[in-house]
Amino acid sequence: MPSPFSLQGKVGIVTGLANENSIAFGCAQALHDAGAEMLVSYASPRHERFVMPLAKDMGYPEMHLCDVQDDEQLEALFARARERWGRLDFVIHSIAFAPLADLHGRIVDCSREGFQLAMDVSCHSFLRMARHAEPLMTDGGTLLCMSYQGAERAVDHYGLMGPVKAALESACRYLATELGPKGIRVHAVSAGPIPTRAASGLKDFDELARHSEAHAPLQRLVKVRDVGNAVVYLASPAGSSTTGTTHYIDAGEHIRY
Repeated sequence: MPSPFSLQGKVGIVTGLANENSIAFGCAQALHDAGAEMLVSYASPRHERFVMPLAKDMGYPEMHLCDVQDDEQLEALFARARERWGRLDFVIHSIAFAPLADLHGRIVDCSREGFQLAMDVSCHSFLRMARHAEPLMTDGGTLLCMSYQGAERAVDHYGLMGPVKAALESACRYLATELGPKGIRVHAVSAGPIPTRAASGLKDFDELARHSEAHAPLQRLVKVRDVGNAVVYLASPAGSSTTGTTHYIDAGEHIRY
């Protein structure tokens, strides 16, 4: 009997690769090791020199440029999945952005434009991906996005991204409800502080990480591969009875005040 954690024969899309510190990289590595095939996307041509050398560790997936604000590029990514496989089993959304001026300032002072941009890139793009994925998940599937505990509590220096991630987690619950009858499961994965490209924009990130490490019951930080391993579980048959959750991979920090 095959392992319930095996993804042999499963196919999907991983978005948001920027460099070796990207959560998307840990996810793609783990998914490949579990037997999956995938398309992997990155947002800008300037990332190519960082992402192309990572192909070997991800099983040489097809790499695609995809700025999620460019509707044609997003449509082309899913069209390629349809052309290659005719279906999808999983989609990983690992994308977040907010203008630094709005991210570093007070919530009450954030600009309308900055708030709209952060919501569009970090939250609504997940809904757009779900819309493209739904007709390809004819036998069910799994949609996953990345969050942080700043979605549910006020974390110093997380600022604008807190409300944005709260909206993303809420969107997961509604998507899970709407798509569940088709066998499509939806989860948010709430990771502890990881020095990703997106996290580098947070003010005093190093202080945030030190506090997390000291405060977490396991007294350590998590790695991108830890997140990837959780994604494998959620996307595999082992996670087939789960949906609509926020799954914490943070060394237990979220349980402490």
